[in-house]
Amino acid sequence: MPSRARVAVPAAIVLTGGSALLGGALAFQYWGGLAPCEMCLWQRWALAAALTLAALGWALGQRAVVALAALSVWAGAAIAAFHAGVEQKWWQGITTCAAAPAGGSTADVIGSILAAPLVRCDAIPWSLFGLSMAGWNVVLSTLIGGIALWQLKRS
Repeated sequence: MPSRARVAVPAAIVLTGGSALLGGALAFQYWGGLAPCEMCLWQRWALAAALTLAALGWALGQRAVVALAALSVWAGAAIAAFHAGVEQKWWQGITTCAAAPAGGSTADVIGSILAAPLVRCDAIPWSLFGLSMAGWNVVLSTLIGGIALWQLKRS
């Protein structure tokens, strides 16, 4: 069996599941009006890495790269678990300002600071069945990564 065929199903699981999670986050942001906090952005970076690795692993037919993609999904789940704990006040989250540095005049810097939305990482802007978006990310990312690794082991 060609290598690409052996990694097609696990890569597709990461690509499909990761795209759905990232698409959902972007839909909440742009259609739902829920601006992401810094920890939300960290979770998106983990998903972007997983998507990139899954596509690369499939294109090269490399099981190890697809496994890294699944582990990247799990890394996003770990970040989401930390974020969910911060939301539930189980532990403290980040305490520094995460604003991007601005250039230009003092008025430009102050204007960009005042225009930026204040999004707290310890607030729950949306939940379903008692789980926040970070909580749902933990559940779904754990499943996606686990199923992809299981399929990779089977092939």
